[in-house]
Amino acid sequence: MFEYFISKRYLRSKHKLSFISIISVLSTLGVTIGVAALIIVLSVLNGFGSIVTKMLINFDPHLRITSSQLSQSDVSEIGTFLNNSDKVKSFAAYAEGKIILMKKESIEILNIKGIPTYDEASRNRVKDRLLYGKFDLDNTDGTDKIIISMPIALRLSARIGDTIFATSAAQIKNTITRMSIPQAKKLVVTGIYEISNKEYALEYTFTSLNTAQQLLNMKNNVTGIEVVLNDIDDSDELKNDLQKNFGNSAYNIYTWYDLHKDLYRVMLIERWAAYILLSLIIAVAVFNILSSLTMSVLEKKKDIGVLRSMGTKSTSIKKIFMFEGILIGIIGTISGVLLGLFICFLQIQYNIYPLDASKFVIDSLPIEIRISDIIAVSLMSLFLTFFASKYPAKKALEIKIIDAIKWE
Repeated sequence: MFEYFISKRYLRSKHKLSFISIISVLSTLGVTIGVAALIIVLSVLNGFGSIVTKMLINFDPHLRITSSQLSQSDVSEIGTFLNNSDKVKSFAAYAEGKIILMKKESIEILNIKGIPTYDEASRNRVKDRLLYGKFDLDNTDGTDKIIISMPIALRLSARIGDTIFATSAAQIKNTITRMSIPQAKKLVVTGIYEISNKEYALEYTFTSLNTAQQLLNMKNNVTGIEVVLNDIDDSDELKNDLQKNFGNSAYNIYTWYDLHKDLYRVMLIERWAAYILLSLIIAVAVFNILSSLTMSVLEKKKDIGVLRSMGTKSTSIKKIFMFEGILIGIIGTISGVLLGLFICFLQIQYNIYPLDASKFVIDSLPIEIRISDIIAVSLMSLFLTFFASKYPAKKALEIKIIDAIKWE
């Protein structure tokens, strides 16, 4: 294809460094830097997103089914459906509500969550984050037990083995309506957990399901059912299946994404904002390509006239300058992808940008490379360079043969 050959010669065979060639080099560098910056920033955002998801998923279920109160028959009905689903790894009921914790003069209002100690997934969410003590919520010996977070332990000045008192809003209501003496339940601290999510640490304490039901005056009812899946990506599909089967019931069904929708939306906005802003670097480079190709058309006016007089078709003239712009885009895009991947590799292997572990939950800038990002950035870059090449190529067709070669 002679059009490609000529366009390549225009880019490579320059006997001297002209102003136009300098602009072409700068345009290529601009595309390279823009593509590399996009890949690096998107990979960093992917890394942070994965870390946030991992932190939340390790402490939250993949799916949560809630209601004001679920009876044993409701739990049995939903449990039968979940048992028949091959997507479900395990599930367990839980009881949750607001309580007041008291130790001497210290008072804290937070949520208490009663979990079944036989369920491994529910147990491990707390057990894996214990800083002091052990996971022991069994009240077979007649002693009700509780696991609190490190911030709550500091506020209550509570240590392992200490006894704290708890009462719920339901018990306070009964006290007022019945004009009785307020009662508080004794709970022994058997564990103190620590989690990087400060909101959870200041909000949740854990006890056995039976203890929580007694404390919250729920009898044998529960707040909801937590489900762990074999594959987290099946959460939306299972949610749809549950809504089809129990759509008319007063159940609220949340996936892991629904539980933290606001956070994920903010992260998505940040991702798109970074994508759009860094794309401006490529846009500036594209304008440079447009200007360099336009000047190149004027510089090659004589060549265009000679080629047209030799019988070259107008479409071939157009292709020559289109190929020239596309070649700049391809070289810049490939160079940018390689540069971006190289910098990501250096960060992954050698941690060239460390983080202070005392201030952050991680000690290095996280990187997660996704093929979809590389493809999206590359296609966007190539599309912009292709679009920038159309105007100069169209301009070359407007040159009249007689005006181009009349002085030759």
